[in-house]
Amino acid sequence: MQQDPLPLGALRWRCRVEDLGFESTESLEDIADVIGQDRAVEAVQFGIGMDNAGYNIFALGPDGLNKHTIVRQHLDAAARGREVPPDRAYVNNFDEPYKPLALKLPAGRGADFKQDTDKMVDELLDALRSAFESEDYRTRRRMLESEFKERQERAIGEVEQEARDRNIALQRTPAGFAFAPMRDGQVLDSDGFHQLPDEEKQKIQQEVEQLQHRLHEALQNMPHWVKETREELRKVNEETASYAVGHMIEALKRKYDPLTQVQEHLDRVRADIVNNVDTLLATARQEEQGGAANPQMAAQMQRAESLMNRYRINLIVDNAELEAAPVVYADDPTYEHLIGRIEHRAEMGALTTDFHLIRPGTLHRANGGYLVIDARKVLTRPLAWDALKRILRGRELRIESPYQALGLLSTTTLEPEPLPLDVKVVMIGKRLIYYLLNELDPEFRELFKVAADFDERTDLTEENLPIYARMIATLARKNHLPAFSAEGVGRVIEESARLASDQEKLSIELEKVSDLLREATYQARQNGDGIVGAKAVDAAVAARDRRLGRMRERLQEEILRDTILIDTDGSAVGQINALSVLSLGGYAFGKPTRVSARVGLGRGNVVDIEREVELGGPIHSKGVLILAGFLASRFALEQPLSLSASLVFEQSYGGIEGDSASLAELLVLLSAIGEVPLRQDLAVTGSVNQHGGVQAIGGANEKIESFFELCSTRGLTGHQGVVIPDSNVKHLMLRGEVLDAVEAGRFHVFSVKTVDQAAVLLTGLEAGEANEHGRFPFGSLNGGVQQRLEALAERRRRFGQPDSRLNERPQEL
Repeated sequence: MQQDPLPLGALRWRCRVEDLGFESTESLEDIADVIGQDRAVEAVQFGIGMDNAGYNIFALGPDGLNKHTIVRQHLDAAARGREVPPDRAYVNNFDEPYKPLALKLPAGRGADFKQDTDKMVDELLDALRSAFESEDYRTRRRMLESEFKERQERAIGEVEQEARDRNIALQRTPAGFAFAPMRDGQVLDSDGFHQLPDEEKQKIQQEVEQLQHRLHEALQNMPHWVKETREELRKVNEETASYAVGHMIEALKRKYDPLTQVQEHLDRVRADIVNNVDTLLATARQEEQGGAANPQMAAQMQRAESLMNRYRINLIVDNAELEAAPVVYADDPTYEHLIGRIEHRAEMGALTTDFHLIRPGTLHRANGGYLVIDARKVLTRPLAWDALKRILRGRELRIESPYQALGLLSTTTLEPEPLPLDVKVVMIGKRLIYYLLNELDPEFRELFKVAADFDERTDLTEENLPIYARMIATLARKNHLPAFSAEGVGRVIEESARLASDQEKLSIELEKVSDLLREATYQARQNGDGIVGAKAVDAAVAARDRRLGRMRERLQEEILRDTILIDTDGSAVGQINALSVLSLGGYAFGKPTRVSARVGLGRGNVVDIEREVELGGPIHSKGVLILAGFLASRFALEQPLSLSASLVFEQSYGGIEGDSASLAELLVLLSAIGEVPLRQDLAVTGSVNQHGGVQAIGGANEKIESFFELCSTRGLTGHQGVVIPDSNVKHLMLRGEVLDAVEAGRFHVFSVKTVDQAAVLLTGLEAGEANEHGRFPFGSLNGGVQQRLEALAERRRRFGQPDSRLNERPQEL
């Protein structure tokens, strides 16, 4: 029974402009919510609301869904309900300089504290110089020095008086102290001393020895007195220094009361200034003299400058400008950009560092708020993914070099105090990345417990059409585009259904829809139109096909030049036109392909030549195996199949995957077995199951349009067309030129549910049904196939045992 082609209305869904209820998008309000993403939005809101550890979010879905925009919109809304996080700074650790301490200050106070400490350091030398040049300090210092001299003179004077009483003089010489005898108040010279009696000389020598012993005892106390004097002077210096900086420190403490960490830091700063006041004073004096006069002084000034820099702070997070919790996007999530880094500078041929060279990462800026990160980027940056997981597990932010994290760094470096981490991470990526991480990385499941799955399509319903129209109006305004007419909006909606490849769905890949709006605007402006209509949308679609269609046109050209052999009229045995889809650079197009089959005597083998040469993929091979199962179940219930058949995609030089050609392969196989010619003005697509049912395939629109384009170029005869699965009818959104040809009766689209229905269309014969004995009617397609198989089986029986050539069986499918 001859089957009728599909009616025109089944080939494309049309948007009724009058049902939209507006003339242009100027009258439409912006849409606040996202259409069709209820599931994903609920997941995002759930993840944001969960404060428990591990409830970070992975937003999954293909590119072009505006996942970033949607996620950012909800994060911004949540951030407005949270407090601004505190400022963070690093300061010097005076006990362990290589372990800088972290300071926490209220938002906005960090910059003030940095400014105040810088001012204090800038005024420090002047304050110290003034204090130590004051009359009070000089008086106290002179008193200490005078007291020391008096004690020294008193001790020496006692020895000198005792010597004088013994008529011996105590003389001060460049070499030290010396004793000499006296007579009549005059010191004897050596000649006079030698003239004295021996007994008197011996007595003088004994007295000198006693006096030297007394002088030695007196001089032994000198170092102790020097030490005492220096200690007293140190106390005076400390008191003076403490007084000099005390008012500045106390003023800061009062200003930043009751910030405990700041108070403790200022106390440590005051103690360190007092301990290093001598170096600081030397620097002050050197500055008065005009700088460093020699390398030693230069080194001393550098040390003093380094000392003063220790009193400054390194403000790494300044939230003064924020009005809510931060929402940060990590554009380049490398290891150091995420967690921060410690820089070094070259000094005297060596690399040095200090707490001023600590640099923050995006996690520091996002701390207390939200971090949005691209999954592919963080996974492709060395060490970044492991670092992010380690930080989220430990809930603290530790800055260390990647070499230190790997245990490859043995030199001394900074170990800044870790900061407590409070951040919600939202990773955005494709579904494949999410599923791979979920399957292969156990830590991922613990850290990213919320999956926000974004959909590409939404239902095409009467309720959704006005909402979708408002979405188009919103996208046009956001992209600063002119208004669209109702006809233009209707055509955009139709094209959205085409993007979804479904008459009952609309695409919500907003980036693609936005591209269409922008390109349609360009076409309207080229034509001088102030409003974008249906004509401009059609022109944009045609222009895009033109830009991306070079490969499609070249393939069609080679077919027209008979380089690639495709017939579009007549009939042939064991030959059929199948349809495939190619996707290059995001552009999909169909391609007609000839499939042929040859049959001979054998053992029931169906050879897939594509598989034998490793050009066929597993799904394609599965489709061929299904053909063998269908033949066996229909024609080999009473006797084995005694044929050897081969299937091949002619002039195919690349890989083949998918089972959408299995219907064509089964039909061409039946044609070769039954020696029944197949129409070459029909192309076929569809997969089959072992019961002979025809199943849906992808790319139906592109496949139909590719065969139509070929037939149209050669000349439409009114008999040409395409056979598709009946389950694909709802996916048809064909272009206008195809619809025009169908309406004129010059091209046809047929849908089938079974192999037998397709066979009737391709052969013109009845398929035939088996009777109770399993026999098909004479003259039917199945009857002819059955008779040919029986003839082959009889020939094989006459051979008896199969010869060696039959034993060389190819691999069964």
